[in-house]
Amino acid sequence: MKTINLIIAILCSLSVQAQPTLKGAYVSKEDKDVIICLMDGYFVETKYNVDTKVFNYTWGGPFVKDGNKLLITIHFDSRDKAAVGKTKEIVFVKKDHEIIDKGENILAGNWRMSGRKNGDKITENPLRARRTYKLLTGNRFQWIAINIETGEFSGTGGGVYSFVNGNYTENIEFFSRDSSRVGASLNFTGKVENEQWHHSGLSSKGDPIYEIWTKK
Repeated sequence: MKTINLIIAILCSLSVQAQPTLKGAYVSKEDKDVIICLMDGYFVETKYNVDTKVFNYTWGGPFVKDGNKLLITIHFDSRDKAAVGKTKEIVFVKKDHEIIDKGENILAGNWRMSGRKNGDKITENPLRARRTYKLLTGNRFQWIAINIETGEFSGTGGGVYSFVNGNYTENIEFFSRDSSRVGASLNFTGKVENEQWHHSGLSSKGDPIYEIWTKK
């Protein structure tokens, strides 16, 4: 009897582990301007219109799934800094959304800028309240500069990306600070090494950059 119970417990455990993680990018069927991206247990919802170059809002943070509900601890909200730190519950049903991508790419994940390189010198950026994330799904990207303690929202931008043979390209679809950047393409050199993403090239202002990103 004990053996049977042990086998059942193991099978149940394997079944739970085998459940797929909610990830990828989705567009709302009710509002085609609303995009939801989920990677590494992190949720980001953004509303914008690429044709009019209008950025409306973005908000998000870590989430847990409970049935058809997502419980989100708000890390940032461009509309209301007072919302930061609170938990928001939303209903997320896949049939109400069109899937854009399944979150499958070597770069897919929620990355945090952890350092910069100038010449041979690397300046580390330890995890703290003020941070910059770049969430990538299968072909979408979004960076967010925030402070999870003060609620300060410094800016965001995003769109679609490609990563082929070490060449990383971003096509900007929205930019909260400067709508004139919409439609621009930025090309970088990228590689994943020792669980870090090394990202180098020219910024949207034309300045040389060498950034190091980590998922930790």
